[in-house]
Amino acid sequence: MPIKIQNDLPVKKILEDENIFVMDDRRASHQDIRPIEIGILNLMPLKEDTELQLLRMLSNTPLQVNVSFLTTKTHEAHHTSMSHLNQFYGTIDDIKDKYFDGFIITGAPIEKMPFEDVDYWSEMEEIFEWTKTHVTSTLHLCWGAQAALYYHYGIEKHELKEKLFGVYSHKVLHRRVPLVRGFDDYFMAPHSRYTESDFAMIKSNPELLVLAESSEAGVFLCMNSDGSQIFCMGHPEYDRMTLDKEYKRDKAQDIPIHLPKNYYPDDDENKKPLLQWRGHANTLYTNWLNYYVYQETPFIFLGKSGEPES
Repeated sequence: MPIKIQNDLPVKKILEDENIFVMDDRRASHQDIRPIEIGILNLMPLKEDTELQLLRMLSNTPLQVNVSFLTTKTHEAHHTSMSHLNQFYGTIDDIKDKYFDGFIITGAPIEKMPFEDVDYWSEMEEIFEWTKTHVTSTLHLCWGAQAALYYHYGIEKHELKEKLFGVYSHKVLHRRVPLVRGFDDYFMAPHSRYTESDFAMIKSNPELLVLAESSEAGVFLCMNSDGSQIFCMGHPEYDRMTLDKEYKRDKAQDIPIHLPKNYYPDDDENKKPLLQWRGHANTLYTNWLNYYVYQETPFIFLGKSGEPES
């Protein structure tokens, strides 16, 4: 699938070296297909790393994707240069009158803070409300998912006893739902967070359907009835070495941290980490693009009781 990005976006060269088809405006204008418009609100501190990870995930369907990167207008980023943000990013003010086929809201390293204490929370509320009328389907990741569940459904989060950190096994609950079509019964996915949304509140909400969960990591994936709001509690977009970087960063700063679970062979941090989640991550993003973004009407198989078949 061709991804349309600005020609001078720094990660373009990396994507091309990986044989991922990217194009600029000139070439895109000659494509006789309907492109889909995807907005990405990138709240992660290392924005270029997240750009690369998400663009990889969006590269696995035959659709042409036009990507617009967004950042907050009310919070100054400290780990990405202003020249990069000014050149490649917009804000909600730039796109509030536009309509998107799909939208991604990333995680952010602020999950210990109450939502209302986040300095850009009022802006997040504006964006969450805007997605309800201007986006076909919004995919929320990690803190973005917790924040959206709180905003849309009043679902609280609570702090864990220790950081949930590593690669965990998850069980698919409703495999006929298109979002998890092609998944195995169990699959691995990375998590890196200090909090979790209230499991009981999610399960008891009649407007939400849990699609995958873990005995150790809790709910991984859930969505509303029509797939216009999708919530992923982990980081399926992570690269092989992302948890390694986080672990060694925290160690260097004397932040209490345990080895990421199910990650290093023999729990030896000097060995190359195992990449165990890429296949299902690609399938998740492909299903989202195909069934919930590109197709106008999401489709859920219902059993005789009216409940999704497992």
